[in-house]
Amino acid sequence: MRIRIIAVGTKMPDWVEAGYAEYAKRMPRDLTVEMVELPLAQRSKNSDIAKAMEKEGEAMLAAIEKGGKDEQVIALEVKGKPWSTEQLAENLASWKMSGNNYSLLIGGPDGLAPACVQKASIKWSLSPLTLPHPLVRILVIEQLYRASSILQNHPYHK
Repeated sequence: MRIRIIAVGTKMPDWVEAGYAEYAKRMPRDLTVEMVELPLAQRSKNSDIAKAMEKEGEAMLAAIEKGGKDEQVIALEVKGKPWSTEQLAENLASWKMSGNNYSLLIGGPDGLAPACVQKASIKWSLSPLTLPHPLVRILVIEQLYRASSILQNHPYHK
């Protein structure tokens, strides 16, 4: 099984790269997690945010298509369903059994394009708080690692 984290934004600060890398290297061999970074659409003081988000959304949809026909899409969306870590572990176990691959979508500073939210079969909310999109990368990979630890009865979760 492969999970691709498709995220808007490149050239992350060192602390984001280090945090993500720490948990990515801990992932079990049977769970491949791949980061796909897409460029942030240009924004200026007078730019149309909706157009920028639409451009980012088009790039995300193209990246999803590269994943193949069995790619299931999960949007990280504040209006999505919140899961406990145990619920994420249950979902992860189910995803592994499905034989599908998954794309988790992380929007840019203004969120996900509506087309990406619509494409997603699952909408997952990490928190009702507004989180900076670079931090979401670390939270997602850490929670995937924690969920996989639960499934392997590893003591990390305790």
